[in-house]
Amino acid sequence: MVPTSHPAEIDLAVLDRVQQRVLWLATRMIDSANRERPTGELKVGGHQASSASMVSIMTALWFGHLSGDDKVAVKPHASPVYHSIKYLTGELDRSYLTKLRAVGGLQAYPSRTKDPDVADFSTGSVGLGAVAPLFAAMARRYIEAHFGEITDSPARFIALVGDAELDEGNIWEAIADPALQGLGNVMWVVDANRQSLDRVIPDQKIKKLIELFDGAGWHVVEVKYGSLLQAAFERPGGDDLKAHIDEMDNERYQSLFATSGATLRERFLVGASPALGELVGDIEDDDLYALITNLGGHDLSSLLGAYQACDLVTDRPSVVFAYTVKGWGLPIAGDPLNHSALLTAEQIDDLRSATGLTTANEWDPFSPGTAEADMCHATGGELNNQPTSPRPSLPIPDATGVLSSGAVSTQDTFGRVLTSLANIDAVAERMVTTSPDVSISTNLGSWINKMGVFTPQDRPNFLGADRILNWEQSAAGQHVELGISEMNLFLALHAFGLGHELHGRQLLPIGTVYDPFVCRGLDALIYALYNDARFVVAGTPAGVTLAPEGGAHQSSITPSIGLEL
Repeated sequence: MVPTSHPAEIDLAVLDRVQQRVLWLATRMIDSANRERPTGELKVGGHQASSASMVSIMTALWFGHLSGDDKVAVKPHASPVYHSIKYLTGELDRSYLTKLRAVGGLQAYPSRTKDPDVADFSTGSVGLGAVAPLFAAMARRYIEAHFGEITDSPARFIALVGDAELDEGNIWEAIADPALQGLGNVMWVVDANRQSLDRVIPDQKIKKLIELFDGAGWHVVEVKYGSLLQAAFERPGGDDLKAHIDEMDNERYQSLFATSGATLRERFLVGASPALGELVGDIEDDDLYALITNLGGHDLSSLLGAYQACDLVTDRPSVVFAYTVKGWGLPIAGDPLNHSALLTAEQIDDLRSATGLTTANEWDPFSPGTAEADMCHATGGELNNQPTSPRPSLPIPDATGVLSSGAVSTQDTFGRVLTSLANIDAVAERMVTTSPDVSISTNLGSWINKMGVFTPQDRPNFLGADRILNWEQSAAGQHVELGISEMNLFLALHAFGLGHELHGRQLLPIGTVYDPFVCRGLDALIYALYNDARFVVAGTPAGVTLAPEGGAHQSSITPSIGLEL
């Protein structure tokens, strides 16, 4: 059961008017970028329908839930919604609203390095931005274990994810890794609009996704029905109505959006029980369409209640499945081909009028002194990002004084250098190593013996300390062991490498990997570099040390990848 209560101080009528303005601005930004261009120039793109499905989710989140230290990854195609909110709350200058996807303007997708209203996470490569808050929460847990709590109000790490984005394999690699378990300050909100770029998502995939999250130990909340449907469920025949909708395939449900009147009624009632027929028989045609399409992902009170429910679960991550309509509030709502569709000039005029605006004031914020303006001002004062201070310099020596006699391998030297740096307190306290289950074979053994393995709670060492490798696990450890996932390795390095920017604590992250498998994690490595994360990655020269294992473990192109990056 999803809580439907919301903080008493939030006026839902005002919040609704804010979301209507956000919808307008996001839609108009994309329209301006494509329609108001010199003759002959190509369409630049944008996603009015994908933005619209996120408006309620983001309005409820920003204006009714977030606090100052929270970090949010925004669904890539909802970038215009993000910029609209940042404009209304005072962080983004009005001049940028007509510069979407333009040189020197707003990026197509949220960017922490290029947008003027700096995003917490870049999310342009689907799947990577979704898990970035999860890894950031892991980094925060590590940092607070070593340096103490950073704020009186613990930060929450939130990802706004498209349902089709959950097809990306790196998401499930991250969710399954033990190093990322127990992060109760993480919340994902899935925009369950049942549509991807090319099609309506087949069958009832959301049910399967919910089972996967539940099996991974996540707290799952569904926000499926709006207030109209919830009220209808309480009437005679309501149980049949709920079962009829729940059992309906995505393709069939989505096809109803293109119908109305008697045709809608006829198609909806195929296979319905007599009790449902009686219930629907009392509803006018126009009201029936509003009822059938009344989903919880556009019910502000239900969304706020779901966010609150997630805050109450502190021992594991939470995920909210918010059922939405792709193209909500627009004439292209629910159309299977609306992903890249643009409203016509006439449709833009109609939306402008419906929002109570004219061409003279269409870009204006709310008038000062109104309840909407006060809400936006209060939100901006609490949430708007401040410039990050420069990274501090760590006292890393030019040389460690590590000497050897005779021939020595680079791997052995690497291990000796790490152990030497561990003796420099000001450097050692900032160092954190990580590897995808190859710590021993990449010569991290001496470092681990000296510094220990990080776990949130101390664990007994059943094998004892009198072994060559002492796997001592505690909250004081400085090595994070990952499962065999190179994507997770580079995403962890990305999170640790932004320790100063996201958490105010500079770290020196060092990751190790077999160098041919850099290619397995290359997408995440590029993502980390794009975000200006700073870290060291050492690839064992597998073409030499693993040559007897055959071609699968040999590498000839890894050095060139490094040079090209």
